[in-house]
Amino acid sequence: MSERVTVVVPCYNEEKRLDTRAFADFLGRATPVDFLFVNDGSRDATADVLHRLSSSAPERMSVLSLEQNSGKAEAVRRGIIAAMDSGAATVAFWDADLATPLDAIPQFLQVLSMRPDISMVMGARVQLLGRSIARRPARHYLGRVFATVVSVVLGLRVYDTQCGAKMFRATPEIRAIFSDPFRSRWIFDVELIARLLGRRGGTNGRSDAIMELPLWYWRDVAGSKLKGKDFAIAIPELARIWWHYLRTPAVSTAR
Repeated sequence: MSERVTVVVPCYNEEKRLDTRAFADFLGRATPVDFLFVNDGSRDATADVLHRLSSSAPERMSVLSLEQNSGKAEAVRRGIIAAMDSGAATVAFWDADLATPLDAIPQFLQVLSMRPDISMVMGARVQLLGRSIARRPARHYLGRVFATVVSVVLGLRVYDTQCGAKMFRATPEIRAIFSDPFRSRWIFDVELIARLLGRRGGTNGRSDAIMELPLWYWRDVAGSKLKGKDFAIAIPELARIWWHYLRTPAVSTAR
């Protein structure tokens, strides 16, 4: 794909975790891909780290700074909108810890190139033979339970909504699903899918706009901000997502 590609990287207190060399090395060998780092009101020296990194390749890397911490959902949303405003034809968001390595980006782009009917590509952490998906057992099994509940709520056979690597065509439809702040702080990835299903009618729990891409490599990175208790917080958020986007309104019988 020759069009401009911008990958949004939300960052909050990533001073000690951000692998700046990995980003620089990727730019040195990859087809044109830009990075937009969103500093989500970090309280450490993340801003300094990002500005030093971006100054090494200002034509390929830039920084969007939010004055106060707004959460990953809003950081991603603001970054995606800014990337579209700057003319990107393809946009993505990628977790700053690089649990999904940057070398997976060309695989996502290949899906969009080969499948013009697809608008959204989601990384999926599927533990298959020959692939390296290093995930702590407790998080893996909690994730499988959560994915099952999400599949029921969405009416969609989805394996992994929470992987922090997703790519989109910069279409008016995709812009619309990022146009308003998310209602969910913890599971906005599910809300993204619900918004897309809602716009497409979500008939019979199917969507021809989304594809999951099993990753070759993924690893748990120390210092994750996601805690076990967050799964309990996610359940009421999931209920609110269903109620707002996917429930079938009652048909009035009044005459």
